[in-house]
Amino acid sequence: MLRTLIVGLGRAGLGLHVPVLLKARARAPGTFADEPVVAVDPRAAPAGPPRQDLVLAGSLPRAWELLDPAHTVVHVCTPPSVRAEVLREVALLGFSKVVVEKPLATDRDALRSVLAVVREHGLSLSVVAPWLHSTLTARLVAMVEGGQLGSVRTVTVAQHKPRFRRSLDNGGHTSALDVEVPHSLGVLLRLLGDAEVRAASCTDLSLGASVVPRMGGARLTLQHHGGARSEIVSDLTAPVRERRITLDMTGGTAIGHYPVGQDDDFAQLEKVTAGRRVREVFEDDALTSFMVSAYRDYASGPGGDDPWIHARTAELLDEAKQLTVSNTGRGEPLTHVT
Repeated sequence: MLRTLIVGLGRAGLGLHVPVLLKARARAPGTFADEPVVAVDPRAAPAGPPRQDLVLAGSLPRAWELLDPAHTVVHVCTPPSVRAEVLREVALLGFSKVVVEKPLATDRDALRSVLAVVREHGLSLSVVAPWLHSTLTARLVAMVEGGQLGSVRTVTVAQHKPRFRRSLDNGGHTSALDVEVPHSLGVLLRLLGDAEVRAASCTDLSLGASVVPRMGGARLTLQHHGGARSEIVSDLTAPVRERRITLDMTGGTAIGHYPVGQDDDFAQLEKVTAGRRVREVFEDDALTSFMVSAYRDYASGPGGDDPWIHARTAELLDEAKQLTVSNTGRGEPLTHVT
């Protein structure tokens, strides 16, 4: 059974990984060890009373003293800007099984540094990409590959949510392309294959006298090598949350709705063909499914993902961000152009 070490106790580490790990333990008994999660935060220990399910170690060497690297999965939840350094440090301590928060890297130089550390130390990486482990995604892939509604012409994705406070408080991102877009970009590569960037833009977040460059929203258009075209629109000033994917196909339309929060893990899929609409609702706790799958793979063998989708996502995002430098402005809200 596998222990857990979390590096970074921000929103991802403490707010997402810890509670999801507790759920995953209940779903896959015998895979996760019963001992508490060990955690290291490079900045400072989180505020609040001590927890029985969490042991805070003051440093990575101290965490190493509490764990057996051969039977431990390390969760790297630090910002992408320091990812290569953190991976190198955990590798030098003998850890090799790693779960990494998305995106794998925020530009091509950082991606090269991360992949160099992975190769040099033989690390196995699983990138947190819950949409790739989503039941909705699996159904869409089966529908496209099976040709149930013909071939895909276009795919549009809407990823909207209000994100004022974290952006105004310098929430760790410098582009709206790094917030929601990586989730759907990986899905588009899985559904439609490799692609090239055709257009990209960001809007500034503007609230009174405060302006946060390139954090109001983003738009990304891709041309896939197989012929289909896709577009992602993400509005981080929207009044409501939405995670919708629409496939326009030669034989009809498919509209998928991913869960928008941790409080309700149900997805929906609508199929419209010949004027007939059929809607399905089903459970889709993708993040827990990802965690269970990653640990089971590590428990039974080397584990880790095929890095192509994650590396290609980082490359396409880097290219898109280069385009947004000249296309950024305060602009109009993006919600209405889905």
